[in-house]
Amino acid sequence: MMNDATVLSRLILTAFRANGALVEAGDALVRDIGLTSARWQVLGALAEQAAPRTVSQIARTMGLTRQSVQRVADDLRLAGLIDFLPNPDHARSKLMSMTLAGQSAYAEALRRQAPWVTGLAAGLSLEDVAAAIRVLSVIADRLDANLQPPLEL
Repeated sequence: MMNDATVLSRLILTAFRANGALVEAGDALVRDIGLTSARWQVLGALAEQAAPRTVSQIARTMGLTRQSVQRVADDLRLAGLIDFLPNPDHARSKLMSMTLAGQSAYAEALRRQAPWVTGLAAGLSLEDVAAAIRVLSVIADRLDANLQPPLEL
């Protein structure tokens, strides 16, 4: 018999599997334009902000560690897809800004993503997708609030 925790555990395992598949598919989709899923995500976070941001700001937006975003940002800079700019608010924390090459690569990634996402969406109802967004958002919010599991085993 399945209880709420068992069902939620299945959802979490399914989310892990979906994440792995999304990363792999995303890598394949953009590999030939010099991106990876991680690079694409950082560029996307920058594009969403519509202004230069620090590594820490992007890490918070993405729910990642500053160190992991810093590694990707360094790769993006070496690839010529972002620049580091002086930060008037904090001398040691540079601002990231997309270069024209970065904007072009990101636009191409979005162009390729559109038909791919349309194919993934086939047969899914808007209500089911909206429910999945709500549930995953609540889980993410609780995790962000550092809700710890009980230590009883």
